[in-house]
Amino acid sequence: MRWMIALGALALASGVCAQDVGEIKTVKGAAHVERDGRKLPVAAGMQLRQADTIVTGADGAIGITFLDNSLFSAGPNSVLVINKYRFDTTTHAGEFDASLNKGSLAVVSGKMVKQSPESMRIRTPSSIMGVRGTEFVVKVAD
Repeated sequence: MRWMIALGALALASGVCAQDVGEIKTVKGAAHVERDGRKLPVAAGMQLRQADTIVTGADGAIGITFLDNSLFSAGPNSVLVINKYRFDTTTHAGEFDASLNKGSLAVVSGKMVKQSPESMRIRTPSSIMGVRGTEFVVKVAD
């Protein structure tokens, strides 16, 4: 019981919530995060959670680092949803399911895909990509 309290205190002290799956590292132009029915302004350092929707405007771009060190870069006029994210920091096993509904996304996969190549999927309105490589770009036209 003591170790659970200590872990909780450590998480609070570090600013990391058990639900956090990644962090916004860079922001340019107009962008926001939709969470629990609210539009939140974004800033570098903002923590992202499963089920968040990241939206960029015509001049917007966002860089994200996930817990497994996967790197996402969403370009202008993008809508990216984090459908599911689960990552074990010890074994590097997990599951990453995201949807790019609109716009562009550049990805450099992290530890999870290196451990289990089938663990990441990116959905678009017309396809589902099972990620096997380490770097790729996706574009969804209007």
